[in-house]
Amino acid sequence: MTDCGCDKAKAELEEYLHNELAKQDAADVAEHMSNCVDCTEEHNVGLALTLKVRQACRETAPEDLVEAIRARLADA
Repeated sequence: MTDCGCDKAKAELEEYLHNELAKQDAADVAEHMSNCVDCTEEHNVGLALTLKVRQACRETAPEDLVEAIRARLADA
C-alpha cells in the first residue's frame, strides 16, 4: 500500500467514519492516519461529533414538556 495523502484521507473521512468506503479505500485512509497526526485529529473530532449527534437523537423530551407544547399548539 502507498500513503493516500491528506487530501484523499480528508475527503473520505466522513465515509470512513460511517464504514461506507470500499475495503481498500478504508485501508488506505487507516494507513494514512497511522502516520498523520493532523488527519487523526480530524478523524477524532468527527468521531466525537458523530457520537454526540447519535446521543442527541436518542434523547426525548420530558412528558410534561410534550404535553405543554401540545396544549399550546391546540390553542393556536
